Amino acid sequence: MLSRRDFEKAEDLVYRSMPVTPCYHWPILSAELGADVWMKHENHTPTGAFKVRGGLVYAARHKERFPEIPGLISATRGNHGQSLAYASGVHGLKATILVPFGNSPEKNAAMRAFGANLIEEGQDFDLAVMAAKQKAESDGLHMVPAFHEDLVAGVGTYAYEMMQAHADFDTIYVPIGKGSGICGMITARDALGLKTKIVGVVSDRADGYAKSFESGKLTDADRSDTFADGMAVRCPDSDAFEIVAKGAERVIRVSDDLIAQAIRLIYRATHNLAEGAGAASLAGLMQEKDAMAGKKVGTVLTGQNVDADWMTQLLAGKTPVVAS
Repeated sequence: MLSRRDFEKAEDLVYRSMPVTPCYHWPILSAELGADVWMKHENHTPTGAFKVRGGLVYAARHKERFPEIPGLISATRGNHGQSLAYASGVHGLKATILVPFGNSPEKNAAMRAFGANLIEEGQDFDLAVMAAKQKAESDGLHMVPAFHEDLVAGVGTYAYEMMQAHADFDTIYVPIGKGSGICGMITARDALGLKTKIVGVVSDRADGYAKSFESGKLTDADRSDTFADGMAVRCPDSDAFEIVAKGAERVIRVSDDLIAQAIRLIYRATHNLAEGAGAASLAGLMQEKDAMAGKKVGTVLTGQNVDADWMTQLLAGKTPVVAS
């Protein structure tokens, strides 16, 4: 389990490249939801998403541990890949990123702009992971997993910042993709000795963590065709699930339509952009509005990297559809 000192060491690496992100109280959100609502703005990072924190820590420590391996490889739907591409540039490494066919064109462009060698492979994220592992072995590259203690320590610095500033949150809602974000939140809470309840939020179209939490055993989702691509994961990580199972209050499912509503509410109330996974935290609070009435609640805008054509649809009142 990560300690205060672990998070402070990670902060030292993160803050060399970015400042603390803001956590704001937005009165329109609070009025709409009947609670004291705060939002942590992880869209205000060098890549527009919280994942960059983990990339910075992982890349720095990789360079120390394996100076003879200058190339990193991983699979992503976007923000993990952007984080590794950015962090590789900071630390003088080369990044190869695999994405599934049909991945977000704008996220692909951003990864290339940060210097990644981008390869399209596989019909979904989990198949892209398999291809990345094969290429790592054949090309002598270091495979960066989607879940690792260094990634958790890095991304968990957002949670450490948030709860140090607000030790009195009753509940914080956190989206779940592969699991580093919620595990960072749980371990930061425990390191600080707080009683804040952590609620995981998944798409009802990619609900492996919800199924696993409910059954008490690792269970894959049947599908992952959600426009909230940061949560489009069929196969939960076993190490992440162990932390979630012990430390989360519950894991809830939200629909794509509710996520779309949350994106529109974030834009109207804060004039920030949110991608699907970035709005899932607020969607979870919207779904549990009655239970949270009058309480101090934290949400996390984990990323802003939504494609322009999807945002156009969203602002027109529509929900983007992803082919199954």
